[in-house]
Amino acid sequence: MTMKIAIFCSANENIDKDFFALTKELGRWIAANGHSIVFGGANFGLMECIAKSVFEAGGETIGIVPSILLNGESVSDYTRVVIPCDNLSDRKDLMLAKSDIIIALPGGIGTLDEIFTVAAAATIGYHHKQVILYNMKGFWDSLITMMDDLTMKGMIRGNWQEYIGIANTLEEIGEMLNGK
Repeated sequence: MTMKIAIFCSANENIDKDFFALTKELGRWIAANGHSIVFGGANFGLMECIAKSVFEAGGETIGIVPSILLNGESVSDYTRVVIPCDNLSDRKDLMLAKSDIIIALPGGIGTLDEIFTVAAAATIGYHHKQVILYNMKGFWDSLITMMDDLTMKGMIRGNWQEYIGIANTLEEIGEMLNGK
């Protein structure tokens, strides 16, 4: 079964180079398995890296691009389909609507916003899509610990891992996608 996979990730360049290598590997795997990506459409950081690796491996890349990026010539050259939108809220909504599942790579405030917007909407039944934290080099360990702590304190009802999955390897991502 082929899927459209939304990718949430960092737009920064000055991050651990291993994250770029692992992102390239993921992109090639996505294309080789016939999947496509829906991403933020920008030409920097892990966003550009995932788009380039999927594109060069023959995969479909769909960029959901806020107008501020369209106007600033910051759109990835590796975007086969560009869908313009007004702002970041629209981008999140469109990425969710156009995807079957989401993978979160290392990222900052924007990535956290995207993860929790999708997870919160799932908890109240707006959709049944999961966000998979690709826990490269333990990047998401502190977030996982925080989520477990919030659960122990009664702040999260139920099992948060129904909405936010954890994959430490590309093989685990494959298993999670095959289980959908």
